[in-house]
Amino acid sequence: MPTPCKPVTMLRAEGRSHRTKKELAKREAGEAALATGKALKVRREVKGNPAAYKEFKRVSGLLESIGKNDALVEGSVNRYCEITAEVLDLIAKREEFSKGITELQEAYEADMQAHPALDDRIISTMDYFNTLAKMEGNLLALDKRIQDKRKMLLDIEKENIMTIAAQLRSIPKKADDEEEDDPMAKLFGARGA
Repeated sequence: MPTPCKPVTMLRAEGRSHRTKKELAKREAGEAALATGKALKVRREVKGNPAAYKEFKRVSGLLESIGKNDALVEGSVNRYCEITAEVLDLIAKREEFSKGITELQEAYEADMQAHPALDDRIISTMDYFNTLAKMEGNLLALDKRIQDKRKMLLDIEKENIMTIAAQLRSIPKKADDEEEDDPMAKLFGARGA
């Protein structure tokens, strides 16, 4: 896949480009036509969630630094921030389940040490393994949900990058040649065609 074109602002910042002034002017006009001129706005549900709001501020700041803080990507940025917060919540739940499994294992080991006879144990072996299996099943289900959410995040990230790249690709790379500069037009014009 070819590398997307750099925005005109970046080309000017670098101070070098093989493009003519006419081509750069046309590209700059094309870039300006793709922007609404309105900044991203945070949605109520994102602002109400501290983790999502923190991510929104981070992402909108990054977009602003590259000149892409535009209302057109508002929905996907807000959705991205909400899903990021959901992933963080699921990870916290996963850590809690993992901690619970460790505590159950430690309690069972301590019970086995304190009560060597099977009949004297507080936690029966069957209860221990049933509980452990359920907790590990819940842990695996959380892992699956986290993985699904991360896939959603990756898809949104790809789409936003591709959307920005698609915007840059849709900008004409070269200025339209005027008819008088077209050698074929001159040739046909000279023959009276």
